[in-house]
Amino acid sequence: MAAVEEQLQPFVAELLAALEIEDTPVDLDSVLNLAGVAAHSVVRPAAPVTTFIVGYAAGLAVATGQASAETAMRAASRVADEVARRHGGAGGPDQPVRA
Repeated sequence: MAAVEEQLQPFVAELLAALEIEDTPVDLDSVLNLAGVAAHSVVRPAAPVTTFIVGYAAGLAVATGQASAETAMRAASRVADEVARRHGGAGGPDQPVRA
């Protein structure tokens, strides 16, 4: 995982700068763990979809003053993890994606 993080860190830093949100903390381990749960519990394409939705929900919560960034990310990630794990027996990563 260290090699992956070594490659991800500069990319994430550049992406944050390009989006003008350089001060946004990104917990790579948490994001990757959540993506793994989604990919292995639902289907592989659930990983990016899940992390997008979690980020969007957390951003919305912060923008509307419902929670701090850290609290919003933790709460949204927890909900997504629970939902993904409930789908653990429904399909799995080797099943085709339904359109």
